[in-house]
Amino acid sequence: MNILLDTHVLLWWDQQDRHLGAPARALIADPANQVFSSAASIWEIAIKRRRGKLRFEGSALALIDANGFHELPILAEDAEAAGGLEWAHNDPFDRLLVAQARRGTFTLLTADAVIRTYPGIVQLWAA
Repeated sequence: MNILLDTHVLLWWDQQDRHLGAPARALIADPANQVFSSAASIWEIAIKRRRGKLRFEGSALALIDANGFHELPILAEDAEAAGGLEWAHNDPFDRLLVAQARRGTFTLLTADAVIRTYPGIVQLWAA
């Protein structure tokens, strides 16, 4: 299975946060699964850290590498699709993740109730 981590799921994994449920942990840890982190999540972490809205030490890129996750670049088609989604959600990072999940064969692992309202993508609840 190709799993795309929502940003908070990536952070929960790194921090061994109890909010990340056991089934989600098992999916991430399963070597049969390919785990991806979007460039949108790296961007979101960097922006929120700079603004003081997120406490995260170190490099998000190093976190991805240390866990054997795969980087998912943002393609121009992702950006165009994210902007054109028929969805009232205005968070650009969430919109990019949804667009990337739509484009690829990804299961989006999230605990975001707003993302859960978007139909047409495969999602699993992470909490």
